[in-house]
Amino acid sequence: MKRGMLSVTCVLVSLMGLTGFSWGEYDWGLPSWVPTPSVPQDNPMTPAKVELGRHLFYDTRLSADQTMSCATCHHQDKAFTDGLAVSTGVTGQRSTRSAMSLANVAYLPVLTWANPHLTSLEVQSLIPLFGENPVELGMAGKEKELFARLRGDPVYQRLFARAFPKESREGADALYTLTTVTRALASFQRSLLSFDSPYDRYQYGGQKNALSAAARRGEALFFGEKMECYHCHGGFNFTDNIRHSKLPLSERGFHNTGLYNRDGRGAYPPDSAGLREFTGDPDDEGKFRTPSLRNVALTAPYMHDGSIATLEQVIRDHYAVGGLAAKAAHGQSPMRSSLIAGFEVSEQEVADLAAFLQGLTDLSFVRNPRHGNPWRDR
Repeated sequence: MKRGMLSVTCVLVSLMGLTGFSWGEYDWGLPSWVPTPSVPQDNPMTPAKVELGRHLFYDTRLSADQTMSCATCHHQDKAFTDGLAVSTGVTGQRSTRSAMSLANVAYLPVLTWANPHLTSLEVQSLIPLFGENPVELGMAGKEKELFARLRGDPVYQRLFARAFPKESREGADALYTLTTVTRALASFQRSLLSFDSPYDRYQYGGQKNALSAAARRGEALFFGEKMECYHCHGGFNFTDNIRHSKLPLSERGFHNTGLYNRDGRGAYPPDSAGLREFTGDPDDEGKFRTPSLRNVALTAPYMHDGSIATLEQVIRDHYAVGGLAAKAAHGQSPMRSSLIAGFEVSEQEVADLAAFLQGLTDLSFVRNPRHGNPWRDR
């Protein structure tokens, strides 16, 4: 998922009335140590909505030229990223952001790299559909065409009626709307839960052989004071951004990791202002949301712009030196987080930490047919 437009977001939040969170009787299939996600009161989870959302997520008819779907930028085998530095839309326009993983997106209080106002999956779905900077699916101004495509398909006639029985009784105009489409897409995304990695089986399942010796050494490094990883990548979702049903208030974390020098002296990419773009606060320069590290071995390349190719490079060439900008001619950005202090690291320690991060890969998640393309065999 990529950044949206503030003005559009504010209007849509107001129109859709997405306030208050609760949870219903949907079977999340979660282990006992994981709290239930928060869900909007006006969009309770149901299996029928999840299944409709899955069909919509993989359907190329949601793009202007019918060549792209949500899944084009979010592949299941890559933990719902796309393996590219930045994504390209239907017009060929390149984004400036790397597609974020959708694993456990139900637990995130903010949904893009830098926009703190995009907090609802229902609203965020409208950005790739209708956003114009950048153009992704390119459906701006084509809403009637979109609904005509959907309502003419017997598969959707059945799925929409099951997912939204009240709207179905009111007729097609009430059934095929942006509200039903985005609520179904959001429901499917909330169902993308990943808590069955080797680390989970080691830490919570009592399987002491689930992690290799190297990964266990890496665990000690990850949670130790030398590398400070856990300060930003803590908790059950390995991020300092969290929201769930047992948490009174959500927690948000945006940090400048010293990837670029944005103090006006050096060269830097044109779209690396980060959080400051939305808050206007100079202290927010270059801050981006902390991503979850679950399935991180599958989500390369790394950082908000996909500028670092491997986990080893992230550890050795970025964090160990106190941020890549520290090696540049103009030196470190003064906006860099105080947590990015750098550390001495051996090649063995780099390998051990990478082994631990690889132990966060949940193969059952990326192979689960319930998350896969329902159109594949049609």
